[in-house]
Amino acid sequence: MKLLFVASAPMEYSGMLKLTKAEHLQAAGFLWAKSGRLHGHEVLMAANGAGEKRAAAAVDAACALFHPDAIVSTGFCGALDPKLDIATVLAGSCVRGEGTFPCRPVSSTWSYANGVVKSVDHVVQTAAEKRALHAQGADVVEMEAAGVAARAKALGLPFYCVRAVTDLAGEDLANDFNQALREDGQFATMRIFKHSLSRPVARIPELFRLRGNCMRAARTLGDFFANCQF
Repeated sequence: MKLLFVASAPMEYSGMLKLTKAEHLQAAGFLWAKSGRLHGHEVLMAANGAGEKRAAAAVDAACALFHPDAIVSTGFCGALDPKLDIATVLAGSCVRGEGTFPCRPVSSTWSYANGVVKSVDHVVQTAAEKRALHAQGADVVEMEAAGVAARAKALGLPFYCVRAVTDLAGEDLANDFNQALREDGQFATMRIFKHSLSRPVARIPELFRLRGNCMRAARTLGDFFANCQF
């Protein structure tokens, strides 16, 4: 099976890359891509920055080269359901953005949850906003899946969404990641660091904690996909 994975950043693939011999792919239309084999599948892993439009553009660019049998939106997410812990893998039952897109089910010997994925156009930074989104029926929140789902639907391809949690439902983020989001969909590292210096006691430890959470989540995604049936 030929699987196209779409995420926002290469770091989200670090767990998968440890389990496959992947080759770098030079092509227009996305910021980063590698191809290889994972769990018997031929895979293309693409990253094109944060946001629905950039994710949708990555799908179109990748499909012109790869011709996948199915598309998987993957990467990190924020928990909206208080029961979800750091590095918990959630397989989406549907993605809600401007519309609602059903997801194909997956199975894995690795532990995971099922739930509704909410796509928004910004980093959700407060526990209050997370509670409001959870009250609307969503379990996790992220920024790209609706764009991927819309393109998969238009192309007539099966769509899957698998995410791993990096921040908790009851957690406020002290750093303003939205101010650091560049037009190319990447986060300006130096801008985040300079911002953190205005409140170093709260913001600098958070950056280290979030990095650790992301590393755990990426490893868990790799383990999940290494034991996943599509």
